[in-house]
Amino acid sequence: MSGFLLLSPLLIRFSIAIVLMFSWRKIRLQRFISVLGEVIALCLATITFQQVLAEGASSMQAGGWLAPYGITLVVDSLAALLLLVTSIIGLGVSLFAAGSMLNSRLRFGFFPIYHLLLLGISGAFLAGDIFNLYVWFEVMIISSFVLLTLGGERAQIEGAVKYFTLNFLASVVFLTGLAVLYGLTGSLNMADLSLKLPLVAQRSLVDVCAFIFFIAFGIKAAVFPLYFWLPASYHTPPTAVTAVFGGLLTKVGIYAMLRVFTLMFPWDAFLAGLFQLVAVLTILAGAFGALSKQHLVKSISWLIICHIGFMLAGLATHNQESLAGTIFYMTHDMLVKAALFLMSGITYRLLATHLFGKAGGLFSQHPAWSLLFAVPLFALVGIPPLSGFWPKISLLSGMAAAGNWLLFAMVLFGSLVTLVVAFRYFEDYPVIKRRAMGAGMVMVVFASLLLVAAAPRMYVWCHHMAANLLNPAAYLQLVLPQSP
Repeated sequence: MSGFLLLSPLLIRFSIAIVLMFSWRKIRLQRFISVLGEVIALCLATITFQQVLAEGASSMQAGGWLAPYGITLVVDSLAALLLLVTSIIGLGVSLFAAGSMLNSRLRFGFFPIYHLLLLGISGAFLAGDIFNLYVWFEVMIISSFVLLTLGGERAQIEGAVKYFTLNFLASVVFLTGLAVLYGLTGSLNMADLSLKLPLVAQRSLVDVCAFIFFIAFGIKAAVFPLYFWLPASYHTPPTAVTAVFGGLLTKVGIYAMLRVFTLMFPWDAFLAGLFQLVAVLTILAGAFGALSKQHLVKSISWLIICHIGFMLAGLATHNQESLAGTIFYMTHDMLVKAALFLMSGITYRLLATHLFGKAGGLFSQHPAWSLLFAVPLFALVGIPPLSGFWPKISLLSGMAAAGNWLLFAMVLFGSLVTLVVAFRYFEDYPVIKRRAMGAGMVMVVFASLLLVAAAPRMYVWCHHMAANLLNPAAYLQLVLPQSP
């Protein structure tokens, strides 16, 4: 794979952001540039994904410095898949924002900051050394904080204070973990750490270091009990911001856990017990939080937490079937959560409320739109043959094979609660009249339907990705060809 194609997710987002900054007051031009740029990014991400599937993973050493001394960028099948999903959501949200975002917010730089956020997310998926992952996390935090406060409303500022405080704490914890890690091994390259950490004599220090990274990534992923920033802030910004947050940000935390706790730290009873306990508590907290809310966006926010617990449960089970289910479920969840938040924006634009029980009779009045809204709702539950059904089969199969019946029961319980909450969503949401907003939502929902059509291939791809996570020999040989 060419260096340009590997760097294209970063180059295109950075270039778009720079061009948009020179079009600061030209609102129509900003809309056009944003959508066009994401169309190009989606095309490049599709080509990258196809090439990785055909030719295998690829890496790049910035500045010509050989690993483990330089900055390493790696695109394997997992990273390529998540970059593709990010581009789909990026284009869908760009279309939605072009039709819904107030001009006053656009004049204060929504589109440039939005593309810098996508830059940070893409960089995190490509990072081959853990310090570089920290840098991309900081790009994400700064960009997301600006988007969260854009408009300066009181609720936004209150939510942003909680969001920034906990995420700033995560950054401090992350840096602490980096310091401990470097002190133990003298390296921050993830492939190199995979070889050096098992040789460290002080196993208790390795466990402490693993726990530190679990806390840092757990705050990003909103796991129990580190999730309070999410329901406190996600209902406050405009819908386009909430959609990209709900679809992508917490999944970057899960991706970091998948990468770090399969590649770097040897899996042991301590990590297995930690992940299992937190997965159970995260599912329960998210489920009961969603049931307790009468507000559409707040309820969806709690469901994000509940379903993060599903992915933690797959990682805790730690066999090929469950990890494949985690990857598949993460892909599905990114698309469906973004679609649900976009749906919430459409309902608010037309009803001026997010509260349940304000209307009824959607199917009788607008059957076509009721069907569109039903797709992400019932996919979220896991109703066959929609996209949420297939990864849950893999998750449950992996848990059954491992004899982990507690996590098996928790995933079923979380799915049942999701079904109860989904029926509360299905109320009177009239037809949308803004074409760009509708187009953005249709695109993301259509992408989730493509997962249904591609389910057999996705099943194979995700098992291949899970096998590579459990046996990273190919990754190590790619990044460190000089190592035995």
